Amino acid sequence: MHIVYPAVVSALLFSIGVYGVLARRNTILVLMSVELMLNAVNLNLVAFDVWLGDRLHSGQVLTLFVIVIAAAEVGLGLAIILALYRNRRTVDIDHLRALAEPADDGAPPPPTDPPALSDPPPTNAGPSGSSGRAADRSGGGAVEREAEQVAEGHVRPGGTR
Repeated sequence: MHIVYPAVVSALLFSIGVYGVLARRNTILVLMSVELMLNAVNLNLVAFDVWLGDRLHSGQVLTLFVIVIAAAEVGLGLAIILALYRNRRTVDIDHLRALAEPADDGAPPPPTDPPALSDPPPTNAGPSGSSGRAADRSGGGAVEREAEQVAEGHVRPGGTR
């Protein structure tokens, strides 16, 4: 058998795979094109192994390794594509180029300027002026807790006991 025939077929398969990777916009088709390129490499490995008459059949052994790695690549690639589809609702490569998460239409926009530091924090003080433990349960901040501890006499101003 001439080595030219499998080499030409392998070159054609690899060229079609490269074209698929460069021209396609669907991630599934890009993944299939990568697999086509790996199969072209496998064809070359087996053809040259037979042509050289290697007694250890190292080309065929290497082909088995490439097949195993290709299977793992397909599994991982499909898992990533499914996760992207769940988050972005598309598998188009042009829409997946940005690393940022897509904005939800129903979410409020992020605040533009931070709150001023001179404004006093809101307190949850009751009618007696002492908030008790209600501030802790209602989500009061550290400033309110420190003021409460100072008012109750547990801590001196500045946080020392």
